[in-house]
Amino acid sequence: MVMDGLGRGAPVHCSGRWRHPRLMTDVHAGSYKEAILFLVTAGVVVPLFHRLRISPVLGFIGAGALLGPFGLGRFAETHHWVSTFTIANRAEIAHLAEFGVIFLMFMIGVELSWERLRTLRRLVFGLGSIQVLASSVVIGLILLSLSVPLAAAIIVGLALALSSTAIVLPVLADQKRLNTPAGRASFAVLLFQDLAVAPVLFAIAVLGRNDGSDVGGALALALGQAAVAIVVIVVVGRVALRPLFQLVARTRSPELFMAACLLVIIGTAVTAAAAGLSMTLGAFVAGLLLAETEYRRAIEATIDPFKGLLLGVFFVSVGMNLDPAHLMSAPGAVLGLALALILIKGAIIVIAARFLKLSRAVAVEAALLLGPGGEFAFVLIGGALAGGLVPEEVGQAALVVTTVTMIAIPALAVLARRLGKRLSTAQLGRARAEPVPDRQQNRVIIAGYGRVGRLVGEMLVRHKIPYLALDADAARVSEHRRLGNPVYFGDSANPELLRRCDIANARALVVTLDNPRAVEAVVEAARAERRDITIVARARDARHATALYEMGVDDAVPETIEASLQLSEAVLVDVGVPMGLVIASIHERRDEYRAMLKRKETEVRPAFRARRTVGKVVEVRDATPADEAKPVSKTA
Repeated sequence: MVMDGLGRGAPVHCSGRWRHPRLMTDVHAGSYKEAILFLVTAGVVVPLFHRLRISPVLGFIGAGALLGPFGLGRFAETHHWVSTFTIANRAEIAHLAEFGVIFLMFMIGVELSWERLRTLRRLVFGLGSIQVLASSVVIGLILLSLSVPLAAAIIVGLALALSSTAIVLPVLADQKRLNTPAGRASFAVLLFQDLAVAPVLFAIAVLGRNDGSDVGGALALALGQAAVAIVVIVVVGRVALRPLFQLVARTRSPELFMAACLLVIIGTAVTAAAAGLSMTLGAFVAGLLLAETEYRRAIEATIDPFKGLLLGVFFVSVGMNLDPAHLMSAPGAVLGLALALILIKGAIIVIAARFLKLSRAVAVEAALLLGPGGEFAFVLIGGALAGGLVPEEVGQAALVVTTVTMIAIPALAVLARRLGKRLSTAQLGRARAEPVPDRQQNRVIIAGYGRVGRLVGEMLVRHKIPYLALDADAARVSEHRRLGNPVYFGDSANPELLRRCDIANARALVVTLDNPRAVEAVVEAARAERRDITIVARARDARHATALYEMGVDDAVPETIEASLQLSEAVLVDVGVPMGLVIASIHERRDEYRAMLKRKETEVRPAFRARRTVGKVVEVRDATPADEAKPVSKTA
């Protein structure tokens, strides 16, 4: 041991490794090169692509292609300094990439619930099964016509029928479209595909042995094992998970809570893998179980950073498999095959979606999102290549096509959203020609039937006031029509639709849309049809409320002000102020805000103004400001 000037043991350099005399730990910079390169990529790519408004997915894939063996790695042997900036350990990256998908499926399960899964069963086992089976058959027949062996055609057909959970769901989440009809349909199909991976992997293992065993019997056995494993995970999870997290939560240790989360994810994934299932399926079931507990939100906050980083590793691994030389050797053929794959799967999804009575907009959006290949193609085809079931040239071509289509998913998602809006607009045009609602005197019209609009409708029903609601979301309208609610499909800003809804005899108009421009368009159209109708509109903030008052609304309810008033009311009651005083002060403050937001109402005004309230018509004289100060009685 070498002693330094203070008599302490100094590190000794030996064969490129630093050995500390106390810790006895070997440190080699090359061991951490891949991790350092990935962290540098994450630190540069994500902020840069967010600033450019481009999906970070493309950045990670591009970084993988650049730093991988087919990028700068080609020059590592001739220029040794280049090896410092390349990712050579593909096996280590592949293992981490698999955990990225596992964590993604766990988070999906946590955000879902058994109740919501039951509501999606028609899409999961209907649309999902049709898509997988039909796509596999069509792609397999095409490969057979190209003289590909039967076993290879089946495996490659099944692999290419799958879509990318790891890319499609984050893209939908970034667009805030997971809860849209297209998002739910896409998620349902992806979930069925993940469920189908286990028997496909088992089939590949059986075919790889080539011992003449009964394939049908083996697949039936695999399904039986899958059912038993899921039952075991569910039963054990329901019995043990809540007590485990209760015990950990009592320690008030974030580290132990994080360790418990990681234990559940990895433990269920390994248990599922031991039973012949997909690791992602085990993690998904664990997420579903934890979604029923009170620790759901804390688990989401703890695991989300891990999911983001590991998914980044997955996207880097996808880019590493992209060989630009292979692509450039026959770019027309590769791009043509990629386009053909998207069109074939997309056409099948559109037909299946329309068969299940989904709207055309939803069918097209789901087709563009699910048409490209997915990450499990690398697992299935990789296993088939290792077992000699798929010719090398066929397997490599399929992997290149899969990678190219996955790279196109963010762009296809943008295209899907635009086409969906265009098709919805066309559907609006057809809605104008639909039979109009029955005429009814003194009815309230609600523009927008989301969460706010539904609550307004419920309150009107409670006070026995008839109403009619308009909404531009066809799926939402269909859902509430089945429940018996008077909701009609259409654009609330369309004057013709307002006339068909008998706005001339309506009692009031309530605008609950969350888009400020859409609110203003509805108010403008309604005022053009009728000057004296009472309009109550939802406003984004005080500035938006002021603009709505200038447009002629009777009451504008700013979200920010109303939330602050409700918070004030709650805290005043909780600290002991009498309820009567609190309610009076809140109403007084609300009136002060309303008076402040109404600007210059007395400047340009007719001698008499008819103001229609929900109770009855009240005539207000506006001749002088003094008259304005006089109290005016209104019915509640």
